[in-house]
Amino acid sequence: MSHKIVLDGTSLVLEDLHPLLAGAEVELSIAPQAIDAVQRARTVVDAHVEAGDVVYGLTTGFGKLKNVAIAREDLTELQENLVLSHCCGTGRPMPIPEVRVAQVLRLNGLVRGHSGVRVELVERLVALFNAGFVPYVPQQGSVGASGDLAPLAHMVASYMGHGRAYVQENAGDSDRREAIPAAEALRLVGFEPLELAAKEGLALINGTEITKAVAVGVVARASNISRASDAIAAISIEALFCSVQPFDARFAELKGHAGHARTAANVRTCLADSRVMESHADCDRVQDPYSLRCVPQIHGAYKAALEHTREILANEINAVTDNPILFPDTGEVISAGQFHGAPVAMIMDYLALALCTIANVSERRTEQLVNPDLSHLPPFLATNPGLHSGLMMAQVAAASLASENKVLAHPSSVDTIPTSANQEDHVPMSTAAARKARTICDHTERILAIEFLAAAQAREFKKEIAAGAGVDAARNLLRTRVPPMDRDRYLADDIEAANELLVSGELVAAVEAAVGELSA
Repeated sequence: MSHKIVLDGTSLVLEDLHPLLAGAEVELSIAPQAIDAVQRARTVVDAHVEAGDVVYGLTTGFGKLKNVAIAREDLTELQENLVLSHCCGTGRPMPIPEVRVAQVLRLNGLVRGHSGVRVELVERLVALFNAGFVPYVPQQGSVGASGDLAPLAHMVASYMGHGRAYVQENAGDSDRREAIPAAEALRLVGFEPLELAAKEGLALINGTEITKAVAVGVVARASNISRASDAIAAISIEALFCSVQPFDARFAELKGHAGHARTAANVRTCLADSRVMESHADCDRVQDPYSLRCVPQIHGAYKAALEHTREILANEINAVTDNPILFPDTGEVISAGQFHGAPVAMIMDYLALALCTIANVSERRTEQLVNPDLSHLPPFLATNPGLHSGLMMAQVAAASLASENKVLAHPSSVDTIPTSANQEDHVPMSTAAARKARTICDHTERILAIEFLAAAQAREFKKEIAAGAGVDAARNLLRTRVPPMDRDRYLADDIEAANELLVSGELVAAVEAAVGELSA
């Protein structure tokens, strides 16, 4: 069953894009009122072209060449030249789900009715999307101001029959398909190469949709991490016989942070009915290490960063980000800076820092679990320490990823380099910020997966004491893919299996099925 998205330029929400990220079939359409808005804006463009007016973006060169007037008979060639000259992307291709999101976001900005494209163009892009045509887009080459010019140019060029593209016959195996020449891909889906009219090339490449597409994927994964990290921390807390008292709701009230309250509630929920907690309720262990005792404060701060990121991105996915902007009600064509990616660059840097912190504290909990001086459990959770090394190197792998994150944590949004003969003298590096956050997200998921393995293994040494309902659900799920360690074995597959359970959402789903909904 395909999901349906109706675009009107103003009401798209992040959750509408999640099926695309999951590789599901999605059918696009444009709301009737949006078609009317597109037509009104196009009327303004046609009037200026017909009158022979010199208007930036409509009948002139671009960037530093903004003062060069172009003859009417050359406007179609101008648009093609613009797109092809900007196809300077490099590096590995964007994942297909991200490109599909970018296709939707670019259309959503156009149908707001301030870009000046033809209705026919919008309808063609919708038809290409619905036919499974997916452009091949190199990931690198954008500085995020004047939009994501290079990667968006590759996207548009493929519609014109240049470069490469995928034909998405089956959403489930899309990432394993090979790119083919775009002209051949167009033939396979039954379309001729697109010919652009005045203003259209600029409207299509002058936007922040590549940055936003990557950001949408990172935020979706970060929301899953928010719940999963609380559940995994609960397993570690129980496995190490920590105190549940720091998770008392009264502390959240005294702190005054909503993320703190949600984290503490998630952990309490996962530990509900734990006989492990009961077994040491009167012990003298009143101060656990910070990585365990301060979970509400640390994970709560992460939740606050995620919430702010979601708020900004939710606005941005309905933003008009090209240039110049048309105001059909007044007939004005005004150049501005809507294409500047600073808003998304900053939130991606913010979220990247928050993800690094989740990774850091998870790695420290793994150290607490495998270090016998701290855990009072067998060294490295091995059943026969000495003969077996247990999870010794798994913690090293987590430490390696956590330290790599620290290198990546340098904010992209504080960097800038002048481009286009200093016309673009301040740029936000927003695409780099989004891709960097995506890499940090990859590492954080794997670090949490290692903690998941270690905490579940630690429970094997006290499994006769009944665990909390959420903890038990998480551990039982892991055991469907990863058996307990009774001897050393090839561990990379175990880490990957745990990671898949986390990334797919199966871990959170299993816990929520047992104890109810967790809060992000």
